[in-house]
Amino acid sequence: MTARTFRLALAATSLAATLAVAGCVSGEGSAAEPAAGDDAASADSGWSADTLTLDYATYNPLSLVIKDQGWIEDTLGDDVTVEWVQSAGSNKANEALRAGAVDVGSTAGSAALLARANGSPIRTIDIYSQPEWAALVVPAGSDITSVADLAGKSVAATKGTDPYFFLLQALDEAGVDPADVEVQNLQHADGKAALENGSVDAWSGLDPLMAASQAEAGSTLLYRNVDFNTYGFLNATQDFLDASPDLAQVVVDAYEKARAWAQENPDQVVSILAEVAGIDPAVAETVITERTHLNIDPVPGDAQRDVLEVVGPIFVESGDVASQELVDTALDELFDPQFAEAADPGSIAG
Repeated sequence: MTARTFRLALAATSLAATLAVAGCVSGEGSAAEPAAGDDAASADSGWSADTLTLDYATYNPLSLVIKDQGWIEDTLGDDVTVEWVQSAGSNKANEALRAGAVDVGSTAGSAALLARANGSPIRTIDIYSQPEWAALVVPAGSDITSVADLAGKSVAATKGTDPYFFLLQALDEAGVDPADVEVQNLQHADGKAALENGSVDAWSGLDPLMAASQAEAGSTLLYRNVDFNTYGFLNATQDFLDASPDLAQVVVDAYEKARAWAQENPDQVVSILAEVAGIDPAVAETVITERTHLNIDPVPGDAQRDVLEVVGPIFVESGDVASQELVDTALDELFDPQFAEAADPGSIAG
């Protein structure tokens, strides 16, 4: 089945489901009526909606490439308005998804599982990278030399993101009770600033901010472990997938075009990241060439599940999720691989 045929089949399935409930009386369990303007736009353009809202983030280089190249806009044409919203971290992307402010958002795998376990109806439709984007960072000249030394210290971390769960895993591995560490819940950029101005003893950092702190402030990486990083997940709301499977497929197709383009043009990716993040190109090069792995299977599956099965119990132990049952159910329901399986980069204009 081609990607185009797959999109048409998905759209037909969605339309059939809508027609099946059209006779229901308005109320709980019935489908909301689409706005008349949306119907007209869809009929004229052949697309299921007249607006598509996506996030872009400096921790997701493929999103930067897609936005920079304008491929989705060229593919959808003038009948669909593409809106871009910047995500400052996985927690912010999850907030935007939950609020309906974006249709598709990019997070770490741990953040996607956390959101799903806490009731956010999101599905992972593509894996955009296997990054080493989180590590524990100490300021220049720090006398902290091991994770065990963090007992009794203050550490900045953004709760609900990979760096936060990286910190918890690192503490567990070192035998440090998280209760013995003062965690300051700061957004990533604020955590970097707190580290550099001495407000905290350490920071569970995120690239490219982490690489910038190393280059510009002499900060050092206290502890690295690529296995504690939980992949880059591209997530969509279930409502969006039900209503606009055709647009969801276009997004995934564009991500797979961007994956190939980025691997063929790493210097241009470095330039794009440096410009968007406002960092030195040398710092961006470190992030792209040393800490971002794009040559991976984009279909969400066993590799990601294996990582999340390790992280899931930490959610419960830390009180971020009420029970392991919620985590297990979320893990069973999170992945929607059909879009990545049907990805056709050649369908994207440009």
